[in-house]
Amino acid sequence: MRELHADTGYLLYRLGLRSGQVFNTFLQESGVRLRHYAVLRFLATSEGSLQRELSTRLGYDPSAIVGLVDDLEKLGFAERRPSPDDRRSRIVVLTGAGRAFLRDTDEAGRRVTNELLGPLDAAERATLHALLLRVADRP
Repeated sequence: MRELHADTGYLLYRLGLRSGQVFNTFLQESGVRLRHYAVLRFLATSEGSLQRELSTRLGYDPSAIVGLVDDLEKLGFAERRPSPDDRRSRIVVLTGAGRAFLRDTDEAGRRVTNELLGPLDAAERATLHALLLRVADRP
């Protein structure tokens, strides 16, 4: 196990798995999973998004995006609307219920983060966040 713990990529993988497990456990009651939550969070930063943009920005397969948006529409958290730029395209937008859901999950999200990063002090958390942003924002 010591050799695995010397591998930063493996440690990031383990943290990602643990983060997904903890967050999915929290979200389970709502019928939403982490992948749905990621779509909702992305939509909250925009006035709407084409499904292919969601796929590209979130790194999900285009067919997975279709299913995720279908699920979110059934829950009333998102809806497809005609694109103002191309009548053949549809944009996905966050609904009022989707915004309310995100507001309701903010505190729980902080609790999940606090559980995962419990061993780190505030300065270490800020440094980790800055480093992860720098790595994640690479093309």
